[in-house]
Amino acid sequence: MTDTAWTVRRLVRSARRATPAPAEPAAVADDLAPASPAARAALHTAAAERLAEHRRYEQAYLHLREAVRLLHGTSVPSPADELDRLRREHAEAREQSRRDSLTASYNRRYLDERLTDLLATDAGTPVCLALADIDHFKLVNDTHGHPFGDRVLQRMVLELARTLPAGAFCARYGGEEFALVLPGLTEDEGVAACETARERVAAHDWTDLHPDLRMTISIGVARSAPGDGDVEALVTEADVLLYTAKQAGRNAVAHRCPDGRVVLAGAAAGRRAIPQPEHGASRPAPPAPGTAE
Repeated sequence: MTDTAWTVRRLVRSARRATPAPAEPAAVADDLAPASPAARAALHTAAAERLAEHRRYEQAYLHLREAVRLLHGTSVPSPADELDRLRREHAEAREQSRRDSLTASYNRRYLDERLTDLLATDAGTPVCLALADIDHFKLVNDTHGHPFGDRVLQRMVLELARTLPAGAFCARYGGEEFALVLPGLTEDEGVAACETARERVAAHDWTDLHPDLRMTISIGVARSAPGDGDVEALVTEADVLLYTAKQAGRNAVAHRCPDGRVVLAGAAAGRRAIPQPEHGASRPAPPAPGTAE
């Protein structure tokens, strides 16, 4: 055992005999005030043991914290600092639980929570929800492999996010489908925002991933009615309109007019034979077998 250790043991023993359960760490330091940090730490340790015997655990903790500071030569975080650290770690963990691990966009869990909150608390402010699906993505995976497809998904999120207005967000809905949540926009504004996103994806230079790569997306845009908090109905309508856009030739934004008709936005508006699913219906039939999504 080192000389320092023996000194600490002697000081602890003498302190335990001489100290009748002090109240505060400062009292030990001011009254006895040995020059050596190890000796001061020993006194604080002894005081902590006596306080613990008297079930004065909070004051014992303060003495032990001071002993650690003296022995290590560094300041020990205060309880308030430790609480702040735990709060930050909790907030970081919560944020990570809301993110998709591949694309870093929000995940389905956050999407469901946020939609529920928006429709419940902002009943007077309708929400536009768009579901976007990457066209022919299965062909990308089959041709280039899933790791390459993952890079396409990551790039797609970046391009979609760049087009969103303030207050909106993108979430990965599942697979190659993404949700764009656009609170507080009129239907025309929501459709315009989605058409901007579609155009950006179609015009993006994808050749840095592969010389022959060109990507497009199909989008269905639905809008909640004022006071309507039915999340499932809103998602179902957006899903129906998404697959209507795909059936109408892909690379298009589909939405429903006030009279109930489904139309395509922008350059695709002139296409013929646009399916007309009824409001509240389930998604249209998928493309014919053998046709890549």
